[in-house]
Amino acid sequence: MTVDIRVIRAGQMYRYYLRETVVGDGRRPARTSLRAAQEQAGVPAGRWMGRGLAALGLAPGEEVTEAQLRNLFGERGRHPYADRIEADRLAAGDSAKKAFKAGALGRRVTVTGVDFVFRPQPTIYLLWALGDEETRRVIEAAHERAIVRVLEWIEDEVAVIRYGKDGIYRVRPPGGLVAARFRHYEARSGRPLLHDHVLLSVKGQRLDGKWGSIHSLALYESTVAASALYNEIVASEVCEELGLATEPRIVTPGHRPVMEIAGVPHELIRWTSRRSDQIAACLAELEHEYVTAVDDDGEPLFLPVVSERAGAKMNQIAARKTRPPKQMTRPLAKLRAWWKASAILTSGVAADVITSLLEDARAAAAAIRARVAAVVDVALAAVDVTATVFVMNDGGRFHRRHLLAEARRHLALVGRGRRRDPGLDDQIVAAAIETHCLDISEPKTTIGLLADYRLYTARWDLADLPARPRPPTPAPDPDRQPPTDPGEPAVPLPPGQDAGEWEIPRIPLQHDRAVLAGAMVREKLRTTTTAAARGRAYDVVAHQQAAMPEQLLALSAAEAEHDDQEPEPGRQEAIDMTGVRALREARTDVEALDLTADRLRRIQEAAAKMAAESRARADRRTAPDDAEAVRRVRPDDQQAHRPPEPGPHRGREASH
Repeated sequence: MTVDIRVIRAGQMYRYYLRETVVGDGRRPARTSLRAAQEQAGVPAGRWMGRGLAALGLAPGEEVTEAQLRNLFGERGRHPYADRIEADRLAAGDSAKKAFKAGALGRRVTVTGVDFVFRPQPTIYLLWALGDEETRRVIEAAHERAIVRVLEWIEDEVAVIRYGKDGIYRVRPPGGLVAARFRHYEARSGRPLLHDHVLLSVKGQRLDGKWGSIHSLALYESTVAASALYNEIVASEVCEELGLATEPRIVTPGHRPVMEIAGVPHELIRWTSRRSDQIAACLAELEHEYVTAVDDDGEPLFLPVVSERAGAKMNQIAARKTRPPKQMTRPLAKLRAWWKASAILTSGVAADVITSLLEDARAAAAAIRARVAAVVDVALAAVDVTATVFVMNDGGRFHRRHLLAEARRHLALVGRGRRRDPGLDDQIVAAAIETHCLDISEPKTTIGLLADYRLYTARWDLADLPARPRPPTPAPDPDRQPPTDPGEPAVPLPPGQDAGEWEIPRIPLQHDRAVLAGAMVREKLRTTTTAAARGRAYDVVAHQQAAMPEQLLALSAAEAEHDDQEPEPGRQEAIDMTGVRALREARTDVEALDLTADRLRRIQEAAAKMAAESRARADRRTAPDDAEAVRRVRPDDQQAHRPPEPGPHRGREASH
């Protein structure tokens, strides 16, 4: 995700923000004013944002002062001008207690706000760091507009004020929220990383004029949907302004693709990912310790495989263990000059490629937009979204926010950097709930009656899907991994495996099954709608094309010359191009729909092969005598990853 969240508590945590975060993650010198420290660090002053500023006498874009931050976030939720209000009341003859109460915003709280960290995808901030001044300004403006749009969505659709006994009443803050935004330029490693810290106050005003506290759990629950919305908006704004396009890239096998700017070399992303390499090395060691851990009786403490939940926890630990100290901040102009020189010398990318990065990205965008039409079919998108959410959530149960986040990811995939109509994500979610979802809510409390907390599952049966492989329970084969006893001699390494490397068994991820589920349901719907109007045929095929990898859409020169010949026996393309060729000749040809059937068949074959290989790997690690042995397993390691509860930040450490 490109949006992180953590709580801000009055006291030591607030002092950390005032000492480092508000001055560009540098170290604020003692007895130095906030503005002077920001000027020394070369970062801009913080700015107020949000629709709730008017109720506090503030204006959007106004500079954030230290006294305002202290009152709102450090003094347990007081008015930003509490000092002035209290002085005026004392001068008017009020008692000290009454004057102090006049500067408060409702009840005092310990959690005074949340910190949202917004950062674009790596290819976007690489263009920002290595491009010219015009490119930098365009990307920063798109970044700011995306943040404003996400905050407006949080104000309108997410934020709620709880009041009454046990918080049974929930109301949107009609006046909006208040936030302070601070711009940072680099990561802890010194590499470019454009990102903003948005300190969102939990204080909101109700219709009766009283001040209450925003329910922080609702903010946590919607972080994924907020991240998907931010990614979609910032990518479309940048692409439309600079003439670029996005493409899906597989970063981690088995995970969903990431939408990046087409034409930006992946080697440049590797150049910025020094922290990722350090985390990966530490994570490998933690995973080995995890699968080989035994108790006093020699029995495994955990599953002999790394589940998604266990992997996520170990990734957090690895990020904390490898987190470097913060460096002294430098002005942006010096940073941009140093980044460009460092990229030319150390990234492995040719200097002419780095200097012509924007031109190459525009050429790649022109090729993509000539081949892929941004056609969004709401009915098919509802199928894809429902199938993915159904498979990716443990037990096949989900809420509306899960559908909304997946709908926004789907629109980013299909749109390829184009702007889309407002409200299209909500239309897809509404179609998914109405057509493909079954409400299984059994509300026992008032919150269970709310639309955002209704519980759904899919209407159709996916029994034909390959069963999710269950983790093997016996201990791993000692011939395949290093010995647990350091005193024992090392076992021979497999061919091509370096010292210190070993194969860690993992539970297969669910994203591939989610893609297969969507393809199966689409095929069932296609067989019932092949007699549809010819005008709809092109929409369906174009919708499917937008989700294809680029190499499957481009015909080579040799294929273009022999386009009318039958393929050679035994030669199979990655995908049957008959539908694409028919689409070129007659853009409304219903026969082009056969492309979906062929794609489905190949996905099924790939899934069957993957399942067979997984079973073979499990069999190699399974001892026949211990096949039915019962191992002590921590129950939480077999559960799907859940979003964190509100409290001290325990999530993935940001790379800055």
